[in-house]
Amino acid sequence: MTTSSNPAYPAGTIITGKWRKSRFVIRRVLGQGANGIVYLVQKAGYRGLYALKMGYDTLDLQSEINVLTSLQSQRKSQDLLKENVKSPFLLEVDDFKDRNKDIPFYVMRYIEGSALHLFIRKRGSEWIGLTGLRLLEKLRGLHQMGFVFGDLKPENVLVSEYGRVELIDYGGVSTIGRSVKQFTEWYDRGYWNAGSRTGDEAYDLFAFAILMIQLLDEQALKEAAKQQLPQTRNTAELLSLIQRKTSLKPYSSWLRKAVLGEFANSQQALMMWKEQIYAPAIVGKLPGKTPRWLKSAFAFSIVILCFAVCLAFFL
Repeated sequence: MTTSSNPAYPAGTIITGKWRKSRFVIRRVLGQGANGIVYLVQKAGYRGLYALKMGYDTLDLQSEINVLTSLQSQRKSQDLLKENVKSPFLLEVDDFKDRNKDIPFYVMRYIEGSALHLFIRKRGSEWIGLTGLRLLEKLRGLHQMGFVFGDLKPENVLVSEYGRVELIDYGGVSTIGRSVKQFTEWYDRGYWNAGSRTGDEAYDLFAFAILMIQLLDEQALKEAAKQQLPQTRNTAELLSLIQRKTSLKPYSSWLRKAVLGEFANSQQALMMWKEQIYAPAIVGKLPGKTPRWLKSAFAFSIVILCFAVCLAFFL
């Protein structure tokens, strides 16, 4: 349900910034949550598509804008992810005057893709290795800049047709060392009594592990959550299903370390994930046909090997 404080505008509505005077034409709703609604928009006079988020609460939205501004600034200065320098998080921040009330909004890049769980459902679990790798790379980038993502769940991870991964909805991002601002029960280590809700790298890695378990065996995860009372809930059932479920065995060593919080940092977690997904033992256990990403990686490694051999011969 939408109210006057939770605006929802139909396609064709023109949103004009009160201060910058930029005009954006709404195409459709992309998503709606507790703290705002996101539209697919086109800037008047331009062909490009963008995502425009209107907030229900000015302070909540400003907090999100502050995080995005900080991320954008740090990514430019540290040059961690060059692709995002050309495609910034924030394009504009402004207010929209409607019925004598100012509604805050910001405009950001539009990321086309499917939610992670929908992508895996369509393409098959053999893609979990690559999408997991790309997601861990995104989390490591955030951690290196001093942030935790916090509310990691399938809906907040978009995957393109070619397996490129992007995080969306930065409303839950917190500075490392501070309390996580937003979380979803299943993916929250506090829910499993596995640690605090203080933001650290291990918090995101725990959520990532739960996300992988869900993608590989959602029913088993539901049963693990259902079998324990909130006050007695712990990681024992999670560790048990990681050990006994055939679908989880290829990733069991990694998942166990993440659930127990044994990774020193996300860089170490990323390296172990990479080693596991390229290991012959894992590849042999992947269901279905070998995915194109793995064939390409193998072909590339052969080319590099041949080049190295030739170079050594001529030198």
